[in-house]
Amino acid sequence: MSTHTHRSALQRIAIVLAVVIQIGATFLPQLGFGEPIGDRSDSVRTLITPSGWAFAIWGPLFFGSAVYALWQALPGQRDNVLLDQIGWPSVIALSMQGIWATYTQFANLTVISAIIILTSLGALLVILRRLVAFERPFSLAERIIVTITFSALAAWLTAASIVNISATLAYYGIGGDMQYPLITAAIVAVGGVIAALAVGRSRGNPWYALVFCWALLAIYYRGGQESGAIALACLISGVLVIGAVVVGLKDRANRHHWFG
Repeated sequence: MSTHTHRSALQRIAIVLAVVIQIGATFLPQLGFGEPIGDRSDSVRTLITPSGWAFAIWGPLFFGSAVYALWQALPGQRDNVLLDQIGWPSVIALSMQGIWATYTQFANLTVISAIIILTSLGALLVILRRLVAFERPFSLAERIIVTITFSALAAWLTAASIVNISATLAYYGIGGDMQYPLITAAIVAVGGVIAALAVGRSRGNPWYALVFCWALLAIYYRGGQESGAIALACLISGVLVIGAVVVGLKDRANRHHWFG
């Protein structure tokens, strides 16, 4: 673990600005700029576009991000080793979410939007890897503000990236209008395998698994009602992810890592 703990003012300010971009970008349509993301999503809806209620999760995710930004900026957190390790990746992850929202509201779910969201996901996976490898026990604040927030963001962006790629294909006329349900089901299944591997490699991370299963449930209640293949893919994916949690948390050290 790095012995450098003194965090620069630049990093702390950059994190706050990243969250301002992340959250602020979603209000552009209310100010008369661009179209709501929901409208963009509906215009290229596929069988794995989640039910609308699933996107309510952005409320807790934004709240967690805002609390993280304010907490990490406190003078008492200047020498926090965990924050030092995840600081710059969190700047990339959070700001890219705002950039994705801005781009999508103006240009729809094109290939560029997929690249942006994958960039955010990549940074979140870097953070997740550092959370998994962190050596000392998390403090209560770190556990609630950092591990839950970024595990949840990583899971949601995993699912959102899969949906974005599917929607991008539909935008270019490939697989839209509910075409190719078996191929779409295969995408869901592959996503489930990826998520299960992520949970397994992250010591049975329960927060990641919980949010990814939330996304699967939302896909099931929309696309799964229109295609038995999608419903089956959601079920198999959910079983794989939950199984990975159960196996991972059998280890007492892993339970202590995530729950204290």
